Amino acid sequence: MKMRRMTMAQALIQFLKQQYVERDGREHAFFAGMVGIFGHGNVAGIGQALQQNPDFPYILVRNEQAGVHMATGFAKASNRLRTFACTSSIGPGATNMITGAALATINRLPVLLLPGDIFARRNVAPVLQQLESPATQDIGVNDCFKPVSRYWDRIYRPEQLITSLPEAMRVLTSPSDCGAVTLALPQDVQAEAYDYPEELFAKRIWLIRRGEADRVSLERAVSAVRAAKRPLIVAGGGVLMSEASPALAEFVKATGIPVAETQAGKGALAWDYPLVVGAIGATGSLAANRLANAADLVIGIGTRYSDFTSASMTAFQNPQVKFVNINTAEFDAYKVGAIPVVADARVALDQLGAALAGYKVSTAYAAEVADLKAKWDAEVERLFHLKREDLGQAGKPAQSEVIGAMCEASGPCDVLVSAAGSHPGDLHKLWRTRTPNGYHMEYGYSCMGYEIPGAMGAKMADPSREVFVFLGDGTYLMMPAEIATSVQEGVKIIIVLVDNHGFASIGSLSRSLGQEGFGTRYRKRDAKSGQLDGEPVAVDFAANARSLGAHTIKAANLSELKKALEEAKAMDRTTVIVVETDTSVGVPGYESWWDVAVAEVSEMKSVREARAQYEEARKRERQHL
Repeated sequence: MKMRRMTMAQALIQFLKQQYVERDGREHAFFAGMVGIFGHGNVAGIGQALQQNPDFPYILVRNEQAGVHMATGFAKASNRLRTFACTSSIGPGATNMITGAALATINRLPVLLLPGDIFARRNVAPVLQQLESPATQDIGVNDCFKPVSRYWDRIYRPEQLITSLPEAMRVLTSPSDCGAVTLALPQDVQAEAYDYPEELFAKRIWLIRRGEADRVSLERAVSAVRAAKRPLIVAGGGVLMSEASPALAEFVKATGIPVAETQAGKGALAWDYPLVVGAIGATGSLAANRLANAADLVIGIGTRYSDFTSASMTAFQNPQVKFVNINTAEFDAYKVGAIPVVADARVALDQLGAALAGYKVSTAYAAEVADLKAKWDAEVERLFHLKREDLGQAGKPAQSEVIGAMCEASGPCDVLVSAAGSHPGDLHKLWRTRTPNGYHMEYGYSCMGYEIPGAMGAKMADPSREVFVFLGDGTYLMMPAEIATSVQEGVKIIIVLVDNHGFASIGSLSRSLGQEGFGTRYRKRDAKSGQLDGEPVAVDFAANARSLGAHTIKAANLSELKKALEEAKAMDRTTVIVVETDTSVGVPGYESWWDVAVAEVSEMKSVREARAQYEEARKRERQHL
């Protein structure tokens, strides 16, 4: 057997360069490169190895968490067929990546994390940033990655790579098990040499399987559909990840079953497709929520039924409602007492469609769906173009108008990215997605700070698509530094930053709980009250973004915003548009609810009133067994 003497880090990079995936006859290199920051835990190992491999690009980010977000955004926009590896030094550099790992795993997106670790030989201890335990020496901060990783290993000896790396790739390329994979790399082992077999560095192609439904489950699903009078499809992220949009379109065209969309599944079909009734659940449309309320069969495709999708288990009120779940993950397929169809979304839709030949919903139900969709489309138009007398804050646009302006400025294939605050709820209802992956919402973790690095990942996945970022001042302040990375790498994105002087979403939630927005506004501490309810804290967001290298524009009204969007599209670098909105005008909830506990006892009357409303709303919660 031919051997090659290399350091562990050199062998690692050489292996990653040779990993490919294949689906439907199309082959892709799986890793687009490495993102990270060097420190004493990885500079002499991975840093040196990357230096001698210029064909494996290294992207220097400003925050390790942002690096993982960038890789995850890239993987999401690539339908899990590509990703980046992420590296950090030991200690705080490593633990900065934990939030990113949780986000990737919760969203079922593949990302490889390579944090530096303390010396395996242990004679140099405690090293800088080492966590010591009196109970064991076999522990470090990288053990914190275990609960948020789908696979975890610590490489104590260089030859461990030979067995650990294939296992890591198995998980990263699995349609059902993928998420964050963490390989903790002690800094001394990274630099240690070993005679590796040449076969380790041969090109390896990982087949992305399209599993078929078993006969019995498929027959039961077909029977459930044929017996249904008011079926509804809930399209989740699995539709997009399996590239099943054409199959879904054929299925609904043949059957007439309407389609509601989760946050992850929005864009599975174009917004104006006749049977698309919009968002479902706590952030859903009136059309989708009314159909869900009366549905006697819910066909979930690639969804995990989060509390927002199910409106905290209040969305489906028909006493006879049943569920069919199509999912690659058995864990999700069995949820809500469903008939589980464990299969690839595209394959299962083809199988189900063939078995349902001749089935069609009733004329009356089809007419009801069409009427609800038309009314919903008219409601979106109203919110996009509000009458000026409905606004009250000195000509400031409502958030729905900002969304409308962005929607009108975007092209058919452009991408909208967001993650946290009030924006995901309004965007889920209102954004008009025209092509798959045009709506890039990180709502599995709803992580503030994801938006800018995640958008960079989406742009790198397909540079031909314009990428719009919609975020608030609160989330912007958590991670603006990656604007500098976007300038460094020439990755242009358009950022629309809504300045609403605090955490608008949680402020609104706080008020709904009777708590008056406590602790959610950017204000100075008042000497008399002792609370943060003094003078507003002024932040010049345009100046901040400009200092990081972005082109910046301030828009005082809707007309200026529309001009700014056109200017941003013509720019060749990242542009940040700052706009204040009229916070007195919101988007309605459309007969939905979200379970957020209210204090059971309080001296505040407003809280007691909110508790009474909460207890009444909880009566609608159901157990679907």
